Amino acid sequence: MTAMALVPGDAHPQLAQAVAALLREPLVPTLISAFADGETRIRIEAEVRDADVYILQPTSTPTNERLMTLALLAEAARAAGAARITAVVPYFGYARQDVRGNEGEPRSAQLAARVLRCAGIERLVTLELHTPALESAFEMPLVHLQADGLMLPAIRNRNLPHLTIVSPDAGGLRRAQRYATALAAPLAVVVKTRPGADVAVALQVLGEVRGRVCLIVDDMASTGGTIAGAAQALLEAGAAEVHALFIHAVMAPSALERICAASVRTVTTTDSVATAPDARVQLVSIAPLIAQTLARLARRPAIRSEATHVQES
Repeated sequence: MTAMALVPGDAHPQLAQAVAALLREPLVPTLISAFADGETRIRIEAEVRDADVYILQPTSTPTNERLMTLALLAEAARAAGAARITAVVPYFGYARQDVRGNEGEPRSAQLAARVLRCAGIERLVTLELHTPALESAFEMPLVHLQADGLMLPAIRNRNLPHLTIVSPDAGGLRRAQRYATALAAPLAVVVKTRPGADVAVALQVLGEVRGRVCLIVDDMASTGGTIAGAAQALLEAGAAEVHALFIHAVMAPSALERICAASVRTVTTTDSVATAPDARVQLVSIAPLIAQTLARLARRPAIRSEATHVQES
């Protein structure tokens, strides 16, 4: 059996440690520092020759540095003779820039995928890309995970009465539909416009929400504007309460304050990116999902944990 090597990046050491503990595998020690001029310096400080290497590194803030660190770790493993390199990127940055909005703009998501492929990464594991269409951007096998198996129990444990699942925009309708079906709840959508980057204006609510407890389901919160705007529209439409669930807490400063100021009662998210503990946020760990997936890929004994939903392409 090929040796398994878990290589942690610098973006989320807590998640890497949790995954390693579930797999009962040690983390490969790495040196990640910078030269005086700011260039990233990488060294893998253990033998990985002929090993099945898994590099765990979400490309969250600061996105450019995290992406470059991931690429350099892959290059270091390749140069050290790794048998295979898999990148475990729970949050894939640049995923929102997969189409050209205007002439002269790049398709940043596709470029980021090519950078990783050129660095020697042969397979990528990620969680809930911003759009499923982005799967075609990867010139390598892709394991695209969904967090439903972890998030649905968290919702059920809240025992929210008269529940309606809400998509904050048309783009997230498929995800919201999955949750509505699983919870046997009606579905609503907030129609909005986006006049600029990171700016969303809610217009109207499609679906009956009057007197209902509404749960907004989204893939991420960045500025918090989309969720806050949707919450305001729902309350104006007569919703009794509003709660929020999103997968990636890619939150800029004041994002959580903006969400809570919009009378959102509870916030549920995952630890796909490093997130500071906050009493207002229920944090659901994705470590069991990642560990279970890596055990399957490495053909190791299954990890006992909650059910998961995996899509592989």
